[in-house]
Amino acid sequence: MNAWDRISATVVSEFSDLPDIEALTRVVMRLLIAALLGGMLGLQREYHGKEAGVRTHMLVAIGSALFVLVPLQAGADAADLSRVIQGVVAGVGFLCAGTILKITGSGDEQVRGLTTAAGIWLTAAIGIAVGLGREMTGVLCTVLALAVLALEGPIRRIAGRGTPREPGT
Repeated sequence: MNAWDRISATVVSEFSDLPDIEALTRVVMRLLIAALLGGMLGLQREYHGKEAGVRTHMLVAIGSALFVLVPLQAGADAADLSRVIQGVVAGVGFLCAGTILKITGSGDEQVRGLTTAAGIWLTAAIGIAVGLGREMTGVLCTVLALAVLALEGPIRRIAGRGTPREPGT
């Protein structure tokens, strides 16, 4: 076997983590669904002028899905997968902490970005669910999240609490 044959064989073996069309289809579908669901949440946030928009939410969802997909492909057991999920949740928590601001001035304190942080955290959870093959759970959670974000204002008005929402959330 000459050098080019060995190089070619090495390249082929490096791309052999998806051994058949079913595995390829499964990974593509899970990543695309995670991107779509994250994008829907991000679009809602972007439409309302919030800091974290479509790209952020899509990347968080895709990344979270990938973090659980790879160990599943490698045959990780439930305990190992649990540790991966814990790491994703903690890591995204640090990302979310960066979106929360405490603004002080003129004797007034405001906390901004809590809803944005919660949305990013939820997007990671949706990505994890989709990455684990629980696509319908991810879809249902996305619909519920969009409903919460859309109905908060009308519910406040109906309840007689017309107080404006926290700015920047």
